[in-house]
Amino acid sequence: MTSRKLVALQFEYDENDYKRNLEKLQDLITSHSTDSIIVAPELCLTNFSFDKLQEAHEFSQTALDELKLLTYGRVIALSVIEKRDEHFYNTAKIIADGKIVHSQDKVKLFRFGDEHKFYTPGSEEKVKIVEINGLRFAILICFEIRFIELWQKIQGADIIMIPALWGKLRKEQLEAITRSMAIINQAFVILSNSSQDDMASSSGIISPFGDELRYDHLEFIKLDADLNEIKKMRRYMDIGLK
Repeated sequence: MTSRKLVALQFEYDENDYKRNLEKLQDLITSHSTDSIIVAPELCLTNFSFDKLQEAHEFSQTALDELKLLTYGRVIALSVIEKRDEHFYNTAKIIADGKIVHSQDKVKLFRFGDEHKFYTPGSEEKVKIVEINGLRFAILICFEIRFIELWQKIQGADIIMIPALWGKLRKEQLEAITRSMAIINQAFVILSNSSQDDMASSSGIISPFGDELRYDHLEFIKLDADLNEIKKMRRYMDIGLK
C-alpha cells in the first residue's frame, strides 16, 4: 500500500436547488487531485425530497453521468435517490474509473425522520467489501453505523466511507461511533456529513490508530494518508484482520 489523499466533504445543500447542489459538489471534487478518495454527504444532490421523489430520482441519474467524468484516478462515494420497480431507495454509489463500481441501498432507514414512509429498505446481502485498484472499500449510510451486524459484514475493509445527514442533537454519538469503527476495524474511516444548521457537521478522517482529523468550519477535510498504517495496526494489535 502507498499514500492516498482522503477527502471528507462537508457542505450545505438545498432540496429546492438541485443544480446548485451538483455544481457545488463538482467544484469541491475538482479542487482535489486525481488520486483522491472523496466522500460526499448523504443525498447531497437532492436532500430527502419527500414531496418530489420522481424529480429527485431523474436528476440524480443525470448527475451521476456527469460525476463519472470526474472519477478517472479518483474514487467518489455518495448516496442518491434511485427508483426501481416503482420503489424509491436511498442508494450509496461508489464511482471509479468512469463507472459505478458498487451500488448499495440503505438497509436501516431512519424512522425518526420518516424515511421509512417514503423509501424501501435494501438488502443486507449488498453490504460488502469492494476492491478497487488493490484497496478494499466499504460504505455505510448514516444511521446504519449504529448496527453491529453491518460492522461485521465489512470487517477487513481498508477504507470505510460514510455519507451522512446526521443531526446536531446526536453529534457526540456520531463522533464516538465513527472513531470506534476505525479502531475496531483497524481501518481508515471517512465521514462526510451535512453542515446545515441543524446537522452535526463532525466530518473528518479517522486513522486505524483512532487519530481524528475533524474541522466543523471547513467545507472539506483532507489527509495525505499513509495506507501502510493499516497493516502496521493489524500487525501490532492482531485480532485476525489481514
